[in-house]
Amino acid sequence: MGQQQTLTGKTVAILATNGVEEVELVQPRSAVEDAGATTKIVSLQPGEIQAMNHDVEKGDTFRVDSVVADCTPADFDALILPGGTTNPDKLRQDKNAVRFVKDFFATGKPVGVICHGPWTMVEADVVRGRTLTSYPSLRTDIRNAGGDVVDQEVVTDNGLVSSRSPDDLPAFCSKIVEEFAEGKHRVQAQGATAGS
Repeated sequence: MGQQQTLTGKTVAILATNGVEEVELVQPRSAVEDAGATTKIVSLQPGEIQAMNHDVEKGDTFRVDSVVADCTPADFDALILPGGTTNPDKLRQDKNAVRFVKDFFATGKPVGVICHGPWTMVEADVVRGRTLTSYPSLRTDIRNAGGDVVDQEVVTDNGLVSSRSPDDLPAFCSKIVEEFAEGKHRVQAQGATAGS
């Protein structure tokens, strides 16, 4: 099973913008890089993004690797959606970010989302029929968008890994490495060639 944990050769997109919760970007990024993946910060504009600590104090800045308008899910093997309240609020107002998330889910590739991150998923209409968790203030939005919300440290639903808050990061980071190593889920990826 250990070999399945390796992410060598995989590229993981981290979709984030100004206001991202720093620890929710840094710890998942480190976890997948430690497992061998390459990460790319995908954002709304080139340059740098300003991370925050608990939405109140400025954290570090992070270099943007790619602008979301220029990206497609074909460029990546997995996606991380960190939180922070203003980060997903800005992302869900950007048509290119919403399109990227919607298209990414359509591929069946694994996605990790934490805290306020599901706001962008709600806007992309990809929570319908899925079970996930989030920060408490988003749960009504998720339910209204057709998702099933549970209050657990980490929830996995067919390649979608979700957690509630930075307190859940150890479990979240471990689970995204596992799910990203598995890649596309058979149920999601089934097509004309699936069978026997």
